[in-house]
This record gives sequence, structure tokens and C-alpha cells, in this order.
Amino acid sequence: MTSKREIARAAGIYTLGTLLSRVLGFGREVAIAYFLGTGMAADAFFVAFRLPNLWRRLFAEGSMVIVFVPVFTEYLASKSKEEAICLARVVGTILSLILIFISIGGIFFAPWIIKLIAPGFQEIPAKFHLTVALSRIMFPYVLLICLAALAIAILNSLRYFAAPAFSYSLLNLSMILSLITAHHFGWTPVYTLAWGVMLGGCLQLGLQVPFLFKEGFSLKPLLSFHPALKKIFKLMLPAVLGAAVYQLSIFINTILASFLPQGSVSYLYYADRLVQFPLALFAFSFGTASLPTLSEQAVSKELNTFKQTFLFSLKTTLFLVLPATLGLILLRKPLITVFFQRGAFSAISTEATAQALFCYALGLPFFSALRFVNNAFYALQDTKTPVKVNALCLIFNIVLGILLMKPLKHAGLALTTSIVAAISVFILAALLEKKIGKVFQGPFFQELGKILLATLGMGLILDWFKLWIHGGIILLIGIPLGILTFFCLAFVLQCEEINAIKTLLAKRFLRKGI
Repeated sequence: MTSKREIARAAGIYTLGTLLSRVLGFGREVAIAYFLGTGMAADAFFVAFRLPNLWRRLFAEGSMVIVFVPVFTEYLASKSKEEAICLARVVGTILSLILIFISIGGIFFAPWIIKLIAPGFQEIPAKFHLTVALSRIMFPYVLLICLAALAIAILNSLRYFAAPAFSYSLLNLSMILSLITAHHFGWTPVYTLAWGVMLGGCLQLGLQVPFLFKEGFSLKPLLSFHPALKKIFKLMLPAVLGAAVYQLSIFINTILASFLPQGSVSYLYYADRLVQFPLALFAFSFGTASLPTLSEQAVSKELNTFKQTFLFSLKTTLFLVLPATLGLILLRKPLITVFFQRGAFSAISTEATAQALFCYALGLPFFSALRFVNNAFYALQDTKTPVKVNALCLIFNIVLGILLMKPLKHAGLALTTSIVAAISVFILAALLEKKIGKVFQGPFFQELGKILLATLGMGLILDWFKLWIHGGIILLIGIPLGILTFFCLAFVLQCEEINAIKTLLAKRFLRKGI
């Protein structure tokens, strides 16, 4: 129960931080949609921005952090804080050297990289050269954001959650201000936006530094052979390969989309941003909050407690994600209209983006579950199993992408992503049970059934409501109505998550003497 309360508290902090970040993120997308729309500049920026994000996910979220947290947590639990800090400094120094080399290489080889990931852009020379120029401005962002991610992983392991959670807002704020500044001074928006990305990376890293100092860290480089390095790199190699396979699937979709009509890359991007809101708000928050606890329980061989922590985090996330999924599907056009349809973003763009959003939203529960299943393997310091599954699913991604893009265009690529995520979840869940014993039993499916019933009831009310109300006001009334309906039905069905909320609120009120 203590670990569950700790995870819930940490997830609550991350949820607030992520909510602020996503609100600002929507402000960012609204600004980008207004100034860039879905034309050449938008396509060029989104492709160029994916390059540093690729390396961020490979060396930060995709491998280094998920490998580093369990090992760092093990050192904190079994050795001393000083030894753990020493390990972190060595890892930070080596990571910095690798990332500096990657940044320089990315700047130099940008034209060849763009030819590889967006070959269709070569047919429009101006679009190709703009993408190259933007990628050269933003490539050093990978150094800043990967070091920030490592700092966040360290602070999370030490149970600091506020500064890491709220740091994600700084990138969005920087990008919004860059576009406003460009408009005010008459600068080219897309170039100013690229420099805004760089400023955001500096701010994200800078926010973590005072808290690292507070815990006794030094920013002075420490280059030496640490005993844990061999273990980290042994675990990291398959993790990098796994992350590379996943990122390769994204770039395959980008390559395929580059051959579709202009705007296809942008349609997928804007739809993905809407799906990322609940995914980050709930799955990211609980996934980040639970990883240190899962790592501790894996180190101490508490497998039964490990399973309970895993299921608690997964069920709580699905409790929030499933109604969000149906809400996105039913309200997809009003959402896109309200958030994006202005300036250079036309009604045609709204219709095309809504098609992609429908297909992405179908996969939202699986995108969420995938994070937790992967975390379970990483906490157990098994990085080989996810990479094998990801490699298999990459084949599915290529075949399905080619098959579905012809009849469904960009929506077919979005649907491919959702289908492949579902396949990954089912395979990894089966392998997890083979590794640690039965996890998904009767009580889990009973609780999942209650959540689905409450979600279906909410959907029926929303669908009826849409018959009477149209336009942007449907969001103003429909979203609160949907939330209220879902929670009322969950209360009637006695979902466990509702009981946990009631207990938490009761303790708060009693503490205040209410």
C-alpha cells in the first residue's frame, strides 16, 4: 500500500506537470498551425524536428534512462549514495561525449539523412533544402534534451518529481514565444521556431541543475571506468536496438508519407499530438512514477509485490485512458476545428487530420499498455525480450503500411501504428507471464470489463448529445458531461479506482477536520 500511495502521489505530480505541458503544447500546435498550416514549411519542420527526437528516444527515453534507472536504484539500495552519484557522473560524462559526436555528425550529414528519411522531398528542391537547414539548427538539441532526461531520471530515482515534471513545459513555452517574436519582428517563422527548440532544450536542462547540486552532484566531468558501466552497456545495447526498431517504424511511416500528397506528414503529426495528450497525461505519468518502485521490487526479488504494483499502475492508467480514447473518436472533428482550424489550417486539413486521429485513437489503450509492459521488462533488467518483439513487429509495420497506404492514404499509416502496438502488447504480455508467472487473472479482466461498460455508457450519452449540439460548444459542454457520466457509471459499477479516490478524498477531508 505504501508503494501504491507513493506511485499515486508521484503520478499526481507528473500529471499536473504534464497537464501544464500539454496545455502549452496545444498552444504550441495552435501557433504552428496558424503560422505554418500544413504546407511546405510545416512538413519540413516536422521532419527536421524528428531527427533530434530520434536520438533523444534512442539515448534518453529509449535506452539510457530505462537501463540507468534500475542500475542507479540498485546502487542506492545496496551500496551508498556517494557511489551512486559517482556512477551518475561517469555515465553523464560518457553520454555527453557520445552526443557531441552525434550532434556534429548530424549537422554535417544532414542532406544525406534527409534523403534517407524523406526521399520524396527531393522532388521539391526548396522543400528539401529547407528541411536540411532546419535540421542543422536543431540537431544539437539532442545533446541538451538527452542530458536533461538523464538528470530527470536521477532526480526521479531520488524521489524528486516536481522539477522534472514541470520542465517539459519549458520547450513548449519557448516555441510559442519564438513564433510570437517572429510575427512581431517580421522574421521567418519556421527558422525562429527552430531556434526556439534550442532555447527550450537549454531551459529544460537548466531547471534540473539546482536540484542536482542540492543532492551533492557536481557538473565537473568524471571520466573513469566504473564497475557498473559494463552492466549498463550490456543492458543498453539491446535496449538501443529495441528503441531503434521502434523509431525505425516511425521513420518508415515518414518515408511512406513523403510519397503521399503534400500535407500528409502534417496530418499525421497534428493527429498524433492530440493522441499524445492523454497518453502523456496518464501513461507517461504513471509509467515514470512506477519505474523506480518496480526496479526496487525487482532487485529485492519481491515478485508478488512487483505484480501488484504493475497491475495497479496499468489498471489506473486504463481507467483514465479508455474513456479518453472514445472521447477522441467521437469528438475528433470538433477538437481539430477548435484547436487548429485557423490561418493556414483549412477545413480540408481538418477533415484529413480527423481521419488520421480516428485511426491513431484506436491504438491509444495499446500505446499506454505497451509502456507498462516494457517497463516491467526493463525493471527486471531484461532488455533483450522487448527488442526481439519490436523487431518482429517492424516487419508487420512495413507490410501493413504498404498495404494500407494505397487505399487509406495517410490514415492507413496511422491505422498500421495502432495495429502493430496491439500486436506488441499481446506478445510482450504473454512473455512477461512466462517470465514471472501469471499476471493477468480473473480480477484484472473483471475490473477491465467494468471500465469498458462505464466507457460505453459515456459514449452513448456523448453520441446522443452530438445530435443536438454542434460546433465548438460541444467541447465546452460535451467534455465535462462525458467525464461526469463516466465517473458516475464507474461509481455505480464499483470500480476499484473510484473506491481508491473516495478513500484518498476522505483522508484529506478528515485531516483538515471537515
